Order: sequence, then C-alpha cells, then structure tokens
Amino acid sequence: MPGIDECLLEAMTVNGARGAAVIEWTSGLALGMVGEVRDEDPEATAAETAELARMAAEQRAFAALGPGGDKSGADPDEGDGEPAVEDVIVTTRTCYHLLRFVETAFDSGVFFYLWLDRREGNLALARIRLRDMCGRLALI
Repeated sequence: MPGIDECLLEAMTVNGARGAAVIEWTSGLALGMVGEVRDEDPEATAAETAELARMAAEQRAFAALGPGGDKSGADPDEGDGEPAVEDVIVTTRTCYHLLRFVETAFDSGVFFYLWLDRREGNLALARIRLRDMCGRLALI
C-alpha cells in the first residue's frame, strides 16, 4: 500500500493538478503537501481547507440517509466515527477543489485535498482517481 508521499506524487499526475495535500481535519495540520499553494502559505491553505472539511463532516444537513430515507448516521456521535460525507467539491471560475475523506485505522479525521486547473482538469475523472488513491492510502 502506498504511503502519503507516493499518493501525493500520484495525485500530481492527474490532468490539471496544481497541488495536493493530506490534511488532518480536526487540527488543520498538513501531513504532506506537493505542488503549488495559494499565496505561498501552506499552513494557511491546510487550515482553511480543514475548516471547510470539518464544517461539511459535522453538519447534520449532510448526514447520510439510510435505506428507505431514514436518517441513520444523522448523529455525528453515533456510528463508526467516520464522516457521512465522502467528498466535497468546490468550483471556481478557474479551479476545482476536491476534498476526499480517508478512512483511518486510528481515531482521526483525515482528508485528501486536490487542486485542479479548470481548463486542463476533468472533474469526474479526477474524482474517480482521488477515490482510488484514498482507498489505497496506508496511514499507520
């Protein structure tokens, strides 16, 4: 299983990739980063994307619906501790920002952040590649 550095380098092979990071969303700490960062401040980039991930993961409005439409998973304190949200996509006029939550063996929230140039990137393919990378990522 590839580690953080290998997955980050693989992420940069996605068409249009400008930057990638693996970030712990409760603290905003970047576990690894590669490529460009906005405003040349990697700590700020990690903290800001972590804030967005945390908001999405903790909001009841985004809780998963169970079979038949019941709100199983609506309580963030119940279940397996994983967020109900799989990923978050933010689009701007020039970029796509993808945040994909990663399952971990330890009690921590980690997500993979991929920043794409909109002219060169393909959002659907990037999302599929990111899902596959996160499934193989070994966090020990």
